[in-house]
Amino acid sequence: MKFSMPTLRRSLHVMIVCAAVFLFMGASDDARFRDLGHRMMCTCGCGQVLLECNHVGCQTSDKMRSQLLAALEKGDNDDLILQGFVQDYGPTVIAAPTATGFNRVAWIMPFVALALGITFVVFVVRAWKNKPAPALADGITIPRGAELDVLREQARKETDQ
Repeated sequence: MKFSMPTLRRSLHVMIVCAAVFLFMGASDDARFRDLGHRMMCTCGCGQVLLECNHVGCQTSDKMRSQLLAALEKGDNDDLILQGFVQDYGPTVIAAPTATGFNRVAWIMPFVALALGITFVVFVVRAWKNKPAPALADGITIPRGAELDVLREQARKETDQ
C-alpha cells in the first residue's frame, strides 16, 4: 500500500490537531479536586492531607472539601483557590511550604544538615584512623611467631578441659 505525499501531509496535520486538542484541554474537575486536595492539609489537627483525613465525623475536612468543590465549580484557577484557603485557614493549610522568604529554609536545611553530618562522620573516621596505637608499659612484649603459637595451644588445651 503506497501513500501519496498529500495524504501523508493531511494525516500529519490531523494528528497534530488532535494532539493540540488533547494538550490544551483543561484538567477535569475531578483531577483538579484530587490534585488540590493532596496539596492541602486538614486543619483538624490530624496532620493528614485533606483528602486522606479519615477521622470518623471529621467536620473540618468535610467543610474544607465542600469549600474546595464550590471553588472548582465556580471556575477559580488553582492558585486562587489555594490563596483563598490560606486566607481562611492560614499558611499551614498548604502541605508543602512555599519556596519564598523564610520558608525557603525548610527546603534547604535538610540538605545542609546532610552535608554537615557527612563531613562530621568523615572527620571522626579520619581521626580514629590516624589515632596512634596505645603505648605498652615498659617490660611488656607482644608475643609473635612461635611464642604466639605456644600460647594459643596452651589456651586451647585449657578451654577444652
